Amino acid sequence: MDSSVIHHLIQQGLPGAHVDVRGEDGVHFEATVVSADFAGKLPLARHRMVYATLGDLMGGAIHALSLRTLTPEEAARG
Repeated sequence: MDSSVIHHLIQQGLPGAHVDVRGEDGVHFEATVVSADFAGKLPLARHRMVYATLGDLMGGAIHALSLRTLTPEEAARG
């Protein structure tokens, strides 16, 4: 699995999101996703939104995905 594929899938599933994906070994990845769609949602709900964009790849081709999910306002605060 390539991080650019994960980036594309998340971007496609959450239009307008800023997505940064890293993963050196092809099975373990880290992603930061900034989306206005996360406003008012708890972290677990945000993570589920991202996992939904990846479908069956989670637990298969993507063994592990560490997520940081932020609204644009949260990202601006650092």
